[in-house]
Amino acid sequence: MGYRPDMTDNEDQKKLVDLMSDMPIAMLTTYGVDGPRSLPMARQEVEPSAEMWFISARDTAHTRAIQHNPTVSLTFSARDSWVAVTGTATVVDDAAKLEELWNTFAEAWLPGGPEDPNATLIRVDVEHGEYWDTPGSKVASLISFAKTKLTGATFDADHGSVDL
Repeated sequence: MGYRPDMTDNEDQKKLVDLMSDMPIAMLTTYGVDGPRSLPMARQEVEPSAEMWFISARDTAHTRAIQHNPTVSLTFSARDSWVAVTGTATVVDDAAKLEELWNTFAEAWLPGGPEDPNATLIRVDVEHGEYWDTPGSKVASLISFAKTKLTGATFDADHGSVDL
């Protein structure tokens, strides 16, 4: 396994999107005047076009950081796979899109609903992404880990990188 240079950008992009479909929570890192800051955010959509949406409160440190410096990093993880992406974030006021994406999870943070004047959206246009995947069961991952300890080889993980 390991890094597969024979994969096309389209295959890597599809794999990246497929992995993220089971990873609804990201750690969003902003780079504002106070330096890097990370917080968990629930991803509302991930599109093959590399556009992601998040519902947020407007008056927060992370929305101010995005307005200062729109560069962001997002990391996602699951038991056997990890995704890291970088891109440009924008705070978006779009009532129709907010209504479309609204869910009960958002309501827990913004009880005023999508009409709450403090509710807004963050759109991230992904520019680069990487993934690491250890396909198979937990047993397969343990076998690969044991192999690394015994042979000194590296851990078998499917790795891909794509510029979007």
